[in-house]
Amino acid sequence: MTSDHVKTDFNTLLEALKAAGEPTRLRLLRLLAREELSVMELVSILSQSQPRISRHLKLMSEAGLIERFPDGAWVFYRLSSAPTIRPLVDAILHQLDDAYGEDLQQLEAVRQSRRKSAEGYFETIAPKWDEIRSHYVSEADVEAAVVKALGDRPINALIDLGTGSGRMLTLLAARAQSAIGIDLSQHMLNIARSKAFEAQLEGVDFRHGDICDTRLPAQSADLVVVHQVLHFLADPGRAITEASRLLKPGGRLLIADFEHHNFEIMREQYQHRRLGMLDEDMRSWLDAAGLTLSASVALPPKARSRPSRVGLTVKIWLAEKTL
Repeated sequence: MTSDHVKTDFNTLLEALKAAGEPTRLRLLRLLAREELSVMELVSILSQSQPRISRHLKLMSEAGLIERFPDGAWVFYRLSSAPTIRPLVDAILHQLDDAYGEDLQQLEAVRQSRRKSAEGYFETIAPKWDEIRSHYVSEADVEAAVVKALGDRPINALIDLGTGSGRMLTLLAARAQSAIGIDLSQHMLNIARSKAFEAQLEGVDFRHGDICDTRLPAQSADLVVVHQVLHFLADPGRAITEASRLLKPGGRLLIADFEHHNFEIMREQYQHRRLGMLDEDMRSWLDAAGLTLSASVALPPKARSRPSRVGLTVKIWLAEKTL
């Protein structure tokens, strides 16, 4: 290591320390350690003006403490993942201990507000959920790609996180000895139950619950499916980590979601938290969860009969849990 390299690292750490040395910035670090958040969410939690919060975030971002993540018209922030900075950030957070507990209470209020908004949305659109999806991508093409990606490998225990209307269970449950569908919306679960009954599926169980904290036994599945769910979540990495926990060694995780796009209407009208998934984010989440990406395939939209209709590319990622 050269003296110039040492000097650069020293200056980087010094600037990061300076940027962290202010009460509001420490509070921001504490919050971003929980999950990535938008500017307006941070404004709501800290009860400070948007220009003030933005100035703090800009300074922290320039110092390398946090990372800025534009997503359409929104901007999110998260803790730095840089190896020269992250140990310092972790040490600072450790020293904070239980400080700023009221901020975490406000963060939970923001989460609750998100959940209520999402539940209200799903209750409204539950009866026409599949019709809405069909406007953007052919479900038949997605299902064929899912079946092809999984191949002929036997499925013992299947868990469908965020089962929605139960399309993935209808597609795959007959191949599994047992299957569980989990969703936070009772309305969606009712539709899924009805479809499972119509399809005469056996050995299928439906449970109301949080896909980031299923409370199911660890290493209980050899296939976990997350179909068109991650773009609704504030922290997709948490759901992927939970999916990994549920998988047996050698088990597989199949994710189907939208490729990253710029259609802001999906956030405005359809409650999408994220405008699709970036490949680099997906790889990072999988790596952190102990999963290895084994295949991915993109399914671009076909020519649309109505040019005004949004056309989104669906992508499938298949990963395996390290033995």
